[in-house]
Amino acid sequence: MAELFPEITPFDTIFLDVSEGHRLHVTIAGNPAGRPAVLLHGGPGSGLSSTARRYFDPAIFRIIQFDQRGCGKSTPNAAHSLAHNTTHHLIDDMEVIRSTLGADEWLVYGSSWGATLALAYAQRHTKRVRGMVLAGVTTTRQREIDWLYKGLAMFLPQQWQRFIAAIPDHMSREDPVGAYRGLLNDPDPAVRAAASFEWHLWEAGSISAGGLSVFPEKWREDDYILARARLCTHYFHHAAWLDDGALLRNAGSLAGVPGILIQGMRDLQGPPVTAYELAAAWPDSELIAIDGAGHSTGDAGMKDAILSAIARFAN
Repeated sequence: MAELFPEITPFDTIFLDVSEGHRLHVTIAGNPAGRPAVLLHGGPGSGLSSTARRYFDPAIFRIIQFDQRGCGKSTPNAAHSLAHNTTHHLIDDMEVIRSTLGADEWLVYGSSWGATLALAYAQRHTKRVRGMVLAGVTTTRQREIDWLYKGLAMFLPQQWQRFIAAIPDHMSREDPVGAYRGLLNDPDPAVRAAASFEWHLWEAGSISAGGLSVFPEKWREDDYILARARLCTHYFHHAAWLDDGALLRNAGSLAGVPGILIQGMRDLQGPPVTAYELAAAWPDSELIAIDGAGHSTGDAGMKDAILSAIARFAN
């Protein structure tokens, strides 16, 4: 079993002014003269992860991470404002970061929502992408959103009853994303806090093949889960501002860009069918299926596959 690379501290941290008053928190670690790699976090709103950079050999890669609009140390925080925060803004932000750091092209790594953002970016800026490694593949189609917040109920009936019970009678339980979006924008702070907790409790039941017995440490921070839940409902309510199914329909445009897709075969949050459909539509992609793994990159087999995939781009 392979080991993650040692923990490292970024050698540079910058706050980059982008458009409409947003300011991005960007870190750069590893080899200052190394191969550029940009890491796209999930959520939306999960924020950059120090663990994610440990998949990359710091002697070879210049490891670029950023908190996407509204989360982490980027401002304004989504707990207070969701203005000018769409997938298209994030794509433009990536180009500002790439240009500012002088990277002609880069390796793009993304997991979960980060896979959707990686695909959307690569289809718009194909010449800037040296390759991609995607884990827990999603494309944020409406059917994927509906599965995660309705269809999945058949596997988690007890958790589902609690999830929808938190929706007041005057709101539609047929549209949980829309209902929670309303609660998370309620003027009462107590309503917003309760909704953000219930949102994350529902997600915790399916993130790993073995379930989560306790919240991840960051999920115990009230401000963090409020911003993250507001971003999730904001993006999913708008289907990520993408034409439904466009990322799969346009995957052929990535011909010539090598991609490695790493997919847990017991992934409830990002069912394997999406990774299979993407692999079929993307001529230069390779699908690596991990038996027994769920959506979490910490599940058995996922770590080794991600390390191996990234190492293939080191030469």
